[in-house]
Amino acid sequence: MAWALRLRVNPKIIRVQEMRRKWGSCSSSGIVTLALDLMEQDDSFQDYVIVHELLHLRFPTHGKMFKALMTAHVPGWRKHDINR
Repeated sequence: MAWALRLRVNPKIIRVQEMRRKWGSCSSSGIVTLALDLMEQDDSFQDYVIVHELLHLRFPTHGKMFKALMTAHVPGWRKHDINR
């Protein structure tokens, strides 16, 4: 996955499955799960969700560094509504 290489993270597993409440998740054990219908969304939203979840492999909370890296990799990320 291109984003994982750019962000220098190594998820143990990336899985895609039906998700009703979220677009993605990241477990503390390194499993990143993405919603099956994410690929039907705009590219910029896909990037937002993917980068967001992958960054949780490095930063478990939404602290300053997490937000700074989101801004560096996905400018305008705050405009996206993550809620389903």
